[in-house]
Amino acid sequence: MVARLLADNANDSHTPGTIARTLNRSAGAVGNALKTLVDQGHAQTVSAAPLAYRATATTTSVAAPAIVLNVSPPRSTKKTRTPSTSAPAKAGTSTLPVSGPVMRPNGMAYHPRQLSGMPDVTALRKLRDAGVAALMYGPPGTGKTSVVEAAFPDLVTIQGDGDTTVGDLVGEYSQTGDGRWVFIHGPLVRAMREGRTLFVDDATLIPPSVLAVVYPAMDGRRQIIIKANGGETVDATTGFYVVAGHNPGVHGAVLTDALSSRFSAQIHVSTDYDLATQLKVDRRAVKVARNLATRQANGEVGWAPQLRELLAFQKIAEVLDATTAAGNLIGAAPEDDRATVAAVVRDAFGCPVGPLSLGPRI
Repeated sequence: MVARLLADNANDSHTPGTIARTLNRSAGAVGNALKTLVDQGHAQTVSAAPLAYRATATTTSVAAPAIVLNVSPPRSTKKTRTPSTSAPAKAGTSTLPVSGPVMRPNGMAYHPRQLSGMPDVTALRKLRDAGVAALMYGPPGTGKTSVVEAAFPDLVTIQGDGDTTVGDLVGEYSQTGDGRWVFIHGPLVRAMREGRTLFVDDATLIPPSVLAVVYPAMDGRRQIIIKANGGETVDATTGFYVVAGHNPGVHGAVLTDALSSRFSAQIHVSTDYDLATQLKVDRRAVKVARNLATRQANGEVGWAPQLRELLAFQKIAEVLDATTAAGNLIGAAPEDDRATVAAVVRDAFGCPVGPLSLGPRI
């Protein structure tokens, strides 16, 4: 469909946002299609700021015979009041009906959980429509990224860490092959201009002075000024939204008052052990995880396997064996907790198990 649109308007350049609005599709899906077309030589990038594309001589060869739109009925025109922290999302991009698993960009299925009496992805989309920024917090591996990816197909993600700079967010100058210097805009600017959701993963690892560049885009100003690019002003398009991830207890993760106050909805994400069972993870491994989670809550141990570790257990068990996968659980635990984890694993599996290690030469 993207190739068809480019081919039918071969003399024009197109941004992912304009194509997405024309096709009534998410900007993220359109962006992925454009990247694929460029990689295959069926489209060309004609501008980096804003990012724009144009057809090539071969675009028609991969274009759909026709563009068939599946346009949702228009929403009610009744006006509602929204908070000043963010503008509502575009009609048709956010409050999509949800029933059953939701596919993530990596092709894996996400199984929604209950949040406020509805599927979590639906609740997050409603928060976006209302302009209520959300902070997802919980231990690593519980599915914070998964639910955000499932809720927002138009997602733009930045992975935060202690070395993240302002340039990583807003962009910076880069030298082209012919020696020219051009300013390449970052994920924050792309999300603002295209009306997409920005996911700041591990936001609390980013230095507060760096993360502060996002705040003017989230409040009533909905605007940032890029000092590094001659004071360029960037305004947020309708639909721009920010969601962040936070891992409490991780070394270096600091939830400052300034950051916390920007996210009116703060949602705890924990592992759904019943889901692990439904996904056919070995019941013994789930038993180990539940036992350690209870001990962790009581302060007896500092670590418990989350859904990520349980899914990894199942994959290892399928290609090697369950005992080997159980040993990997022990090895994944922090060193201070390994003796306790080993004891719980031994009780669940009925035999002594140790961390994975190489044996003698074959």
